[in-house]
Amino acid sequence: MGLLAFDFMVRALVAGALTGVMAPAVGTYIVQRRLSLLGDGLGHVAIAGVGLALLTGQAPVPVAIVVTVAGAVAIELLRQSGRATGDVGLAILFYGGLAAGVLMAGLAGHGAGSLSQYLFGSLTSVSGGDVLVVAAMAVVVLTCALGLSPQLFAVGADEDYARTQGLPTRALNLLIVVLAAITVAISMRTVGLLLVSALMVIPVAISQNVVRGFRRGLGTSMVLGLVLSVGGVVASYHLDSATGPTIVVLAVLVFVLTLPLSSILERHRRAHHPDPTEEEPLFERAEPHESMTEAHDRIAVLHGDHVDYLHGGHRHAPHGDHFDEH
Repeated sequence: MGLLAFDFMVRALVAGALTGVMAPAVGTYIVQRRLSLLGDGLGHVAIAGVGLALLTGQAPVPVAIVVTVAGAVAIELLRQSGRATGDVGLAILFYGGLAAGVLMAGLAGHGAGSLSQYLFGSLTSVSGGDVLVVAAMAVVVLTCALGLSPQLFAVGADEDYARTQGLPTRALNLLIVVLAAITVAISMRTVGLLLVSALMVIPVAISQNVVRGFRRGLGTSMVLGLVLSVGGVVASYHLDSATGPTIVVLAVLVFVLTLPLSSILERHRRAHHPDPTEEEPLFERAEPHESMTEAHDRIAVLHGDHVDYLHGGHRHAPHGDHFDEH
C-alpha cells in the first residue's frame, strides 16, 4: 500500500491500532456501569491538563494524564461518599475542566485555537515518542482490563453482590475510572479528546448488536475498535480528511448497519430459547476469584434493571447478604 511508504502514516496506523484496542477494552466496563458519557467528561478534564501544561511549559501528554486521573479519582470518591451523584460529577467534569483549560491556555498566551489539535486529534503528526508512550500505556490498560476482567465485571454487574463476596469494590471502581482517564488522555493525540468517548462506546454498542456474553462482547469490541481505527486511518489518507472524525463516522456507520442484524439475531435467540431460564446468558460465567468461590457456578443474566443469577435452573436475585429465588 502506498501509505506505508510514509513514516508518519505508519506511526499513525500503529497509534490508531493501539488506541482502537485500548479504548473499547475500558469502554466495556464504562458501558456496563451505564456511564457512557464518562469519556466526554474526562476529555474535558484533560483539556484542563493541556491548559496547565501550556501555562507551565511542560509536555501536554504527561500533565494531561496526571490531571485527568486526579479528576477521575476525585469525582469517583465524591460519588462513593454520596456527596455527588454520577450525573452531577459528570457535569463538574464537563464544565469545570473545559473552562479551566481555556482559561489557562489564555493566560499562557495561547488562544482557544491552540487546543484544537487536542480536541479533535492530530494522528498524522504523532511522533515516534508519542507511539512509545501510547504503547506503554496500552500495555498497562490492557493488562488491568483483561487480567482483572472477572472482578471488574462482577462490580459492574452487581456491586452489592460483589461486596458480599469480599471483593474490594471501592478499589475496583476507582481502577475503572483511572483506566478510563489514562485512555482518554493518551487518545488526545490520536482521535482527540472530544471524540475518544465515541471510540470507547460505539465498538461496544456494535458488539452488543451481534454477540451475547461478556467475554465475547469484550473480545468483539476490541477487534472492532482495531478494525475501525485502522480503517479510519486508511480512509482518511485516501479521502484527505481529518483522521479522528473519519474513524468515528466510520464507527457510527457500522453501528447503524448492524442494527437490523441485531433484530434478526434477537428473534433467532427467542425462537430457540423460549424459556427465559434456559436462554443464553447475557454475560458468560467468569473465572472465580478466590473470594468468590461460593458464586463460581452462578451465571449473571440481565433482568429489567437488575441482575439475576441462574443456579440449578432457577433465577436468584441478590438481596442484602442472601439470595431470593424467583
